[in-house]
Amino acid sequence: MARLPPAVRRHGEQGLMSAMPTPASTPEPSRSKAAGPMVEAIGVRKSFGAVEVLSGIDMTILPREVVCLLGPSGSGKSTLLRCINHLEKLSGGRILVDGELIGYRERGDRLHELGSAELARQRRDIGMVFQRFNLFPHLDVVGNITQAPMLIKGESRAEATRRAHELLEIVDLAGKANAYPHQLSGGQQQRVAIARALAMRPKLMLFDEPTSALDPELVGEVLAVMKRLALEGMTMLVVTHEMGFAREVADRVIFMDRGVVVEQGTAADVIARPRHDRTKAFLKRVL
Repeated sequence: MARLPPAVRRHGEQGLMSAMPTPASTPEPSRSKAAGPMVEAIGVRKSFGAVEVLSGIDMTILPREVVCLLGPSGSGKSTLLRCINHLEKLSGGRILVDGELIGYRERGDRLHELGSAELARQRRDIGMVFQRFNLFPHLDVVGNITQAPMLIKGESRAEATRRAHELLEIVDLAGKANAYPHQLSGGQQQRVAIARALAMRPKLMLFDEPTSALDPELVGEVLAVMKRLALEGMTMLVVTHEMGFAREVADRVIFMDRGVVVEQGTAADVIARPRHDRTKAFLKRVL
């Protein structure tokens, strides 16, 4: 029996129909080239000097799947995300996104790192939202959203601005188009950062603890935007300590510790019925 897409599993067929993009919905992501996994990590290793942070990670994420990475600080979660976008060079193994080797070209049995232009081409299909918002303080909200589509994808200012306003509707910031970052709350800045990533029409969204720098009362507004993206079929890998979000939205939860995958499964399995003692100890502290 064919495996149902994650959006159907989460919400049923009626939920999928209501989640399909419309002209007023999230802009359509870049088209997937491969019929296989959206992300495939094979034996991924990363060391900083003598310290090995990732110790042979194997991981597969399917198109339209939402996967939450859980684990203590220092377990390698954020480093793995940065390796997927080649913000960190691998020490071993390989990562493929939509069937394409990320960061390297294979010649014979050796890998050669790509040049900056080729890396920029790969990264434009991978949106990333960091703990800190990293907005340009000298640009208003529209300027922050339109800069990358114009510079990297060659969109006209008119087209990029039109889409920026569409995205601001989606993240519920239509009235803040001309505001500057210092005039926004932390939650508003993070929603602008999400809109900025979506402006590139990514195939994949990476979230690195996107609510960790926010006051508690601002967390919900960012998670609401992320839930909407999940409903509309965006493939997402999310590093988070928000257990409620993981329970409600994730198709799969992966628990990492000390650079390895300890266990994975549905949120109900991993969070409610963890098998490994390390997972149990972590959840006991955070829940």
